[in-house]
Amino acid sequence: MDYQKFLYNQKKKQKELKAKTTKVVVKEIRFGPNTDEHDFNFKLNHAKKFLSDGCKLKAYVFFKGRQIIFKDKGEMILLKLAQELEELAKVDQFPKLEGKKMNMLLTPIK
Repeated sequence: MDYQKFLYNQKKKQKELKAKTTKVVVKEIRFGPNTDEHDFNFKLNHAKKFLSDGCKLKAYVFFKGRQIIFKDKGEMILLKLAQELEELAKVDQFPKLEGKKMNMLLTPIK
């Protein structure tokens, strides 16, 4: 067997396998610690759309300056979001504070 032909077939198989894999898309939604009800519902609708499209969702609360004292408000917002989306998604990572961001990761239920 020709070695060049062998290499060509190997590359061809690799390319086919790569094309068949699904690409994971992560969408982000940003909240503030003082996000109001209307803004929350507006972003909730976007989150529902992202999850129905099959994308993962990274929701986070960003604290600016002295807003870091409202950590509990930020956690409440993220937990409320998880509760609203419980029939569409499951929580991969519960709210966790990293620097000035409190992150939460949601994956859609197939």
